[in-house]
Amino acid sequence: MEEQKGSAAPSSDAKLKKTMYVLVAVAVVLGAVLAYVWFERTSLINDLNVEKDDLTAQMVALQNDYASLSSDYESINMQLDSSREEVSQLIERIKKTEATNRTKMRQYERELGTLRSIMRNYIVQIDSLNTLNQKLTADAAAARREAAESRRQSEELSKTVKSLTGQVATGAVIKGRAIRIDAYNSSNKITDRSSRVIRLMTTLSLVENDLAPKGPVRVYIRVKDPDGNLLTNASSGEFTLNGEPMICSASREVDYQGNEVELSIYLNDVKEYIKGIYTVEAFTERSSLGTAELMLR
Repeated sequence: MEEQKGSAAPSSDAKLKKTMYVLVAVAVVLGAVLAYVWFERTSLINDLNVEKDDLTAQMVALQNDYASLSSDYESINMQLDSSREEVSQLIERIKKTEATNRTKMRQYERELGTLRSIMRNYIVQIDSLNTLNQKLTADAAAARREAAESRRQSEELSKTVKSLTGQVATGAVIKGRAIRIDAYNSSNKITDRSSRVIRLMTTLSLVENDLAPKGPVRVYIRVKDPDGNLLTNASSGEFTLNGEPMICSASREVDYQGNEVELSIYLNDVKEYIKGIYTVEAFTERSSLGTAELMLR
């Protein structure tokens, strides 16, 4: 009986050791599993942080694209300002949100796509409006050219009518020649400086014509500035040319007896002179005597 009791102790020790080995093995396995789970979690978090950084970078790039986008249209600019504010707010929300919050991150990705689509629509609108504006500008320029051509043709037609009218009674019409216009300063010297001019003088000659009526003849001048405005003063008046009333800048009456007559007509008391080309036209009540130009600088 004593021998049997002595053999039972070793058997219990063996079982205990076996149990310990099993527990150690289980602990090792659990440790390995925990290490694997920790490693996988860390790797996943790193990947999510990378995705968050990439999403943030895309939003910043979109913000820069919005900042560089502009238009000449107030309504679109107001919409752009609103979209820029949305982008800024979205960037702040992304920065404050944990990368592991996948629901929010997916929501931000969808909002990024929406804002990109909105920006593309802005670009299309701006391009379309710019194209339309260019077309309207071109149409307006073409209309101005047509109007200028019409004015030119009208002026040419007017000159032709005057010429034909003059040919009907050419033998009795007084003609002019050597028309000239000069500017004088306060020292009564010719000048081409607009700031120094105090008066203009037009000189011309009435051509010899034995068939023309003899007696007093009044010569009228019309002086226009570079902008086409007629220069007048308190002494300016009106005259009739071929039945049509016209305003003159100045006039002078001479005694015409069929011989050539030289005359000068002054234009004083004009408020100011600007730089450019001045034009003078001389008339009698029956015909045009000619034109001349003066360049002031």
